[in-house]
Parts: sequence; C-alpha cells; structure tokens
Amino acid sequence: MQEERTLVVGRDRPIRISSGHRIQHHDGKCSRPHGHNYEIVVEVTGTLSEEGWIVDKGDITSVISNWDHRFLLEKGDPLIGAFEESGDSDAVVVLEHPPTAEVMSIVLEERMLEAFPENVSDVSVEVSETGELCATY
Repeated sequence: MQEERTLVVGRDRPIRISSGHRIQHHDGKCSRPHGHNYEIVVEVTGTLSEEGWIVDKGDITSVISNWDHRFLLEKGDPLIGAFEESGDSDAVVVLEHPPTAEVMSIVLEERMLEAFPENVSDVSVEVSETGELCATY
C-alpha cells in the first residue's frame, strides 16, 4: 500500500479571493452587506496519482474561484431575490448556513472532496476573513 502524503497550497502565499457577505441574523454590523479579501490555505491528504501528485493545484483553485467576486448569502436571505431581480443571480452563492469563515471552510472542504479523485482521503481548508479571524475545520 502506498503511503499517504499531504499537499499544502497557500501556506506562505495564501490563495486570495474577494467576496461579499452578510450574517443576516447577527445583532452587530456584520448583518450589513460588506466584503473581505479572504486568504485561504488548503491541505490535501492522499496517495500519489500516476501523474505523481495528490491533486492538481488547478483542481483546488477551481473550487475556490467559484466564490471569487461573488456574494455569499444564507438560504432564505431576501438579498438573493434582489440579486435575481437585478439580473445578477450568477453573482450569488447560496449556502445552507450563515456565510461565516467557519461555514466557508466546511463547505469548501465538502466541495473539494466531491470534486477530487478517489486517491484523496482528507481535505482541510483554512479561511482567514481578516488578520484577526481565521477558521479551519
């Protein structure tokens, strides 16, 4: 059996995306629409493919890029309808839970595991919303 390895993408130079969001049921200023320049680090564990890698870096960035310059909203948020009415429905990513950094890391991990080949056994995604707030699952 081949030994598992871990690929880290973004450790010294995180993957960066710009996205908007709001935390709809929050009592503070985060309930208002606003944006962040997120920094993302991904660790992928698995066995080497015939190509000699665990997963192609492009497969990682393609999952993340689906959220770049998009607005992340929780299912049921009335802003979803506003985006649709304005003709910008493709600018919205609808999540089942509030679009916090914690939820973002979980959803990105799930989407990567779905997209990656079978040799991948685990994915860990770290999402930094600001220099003070970082979440990993």
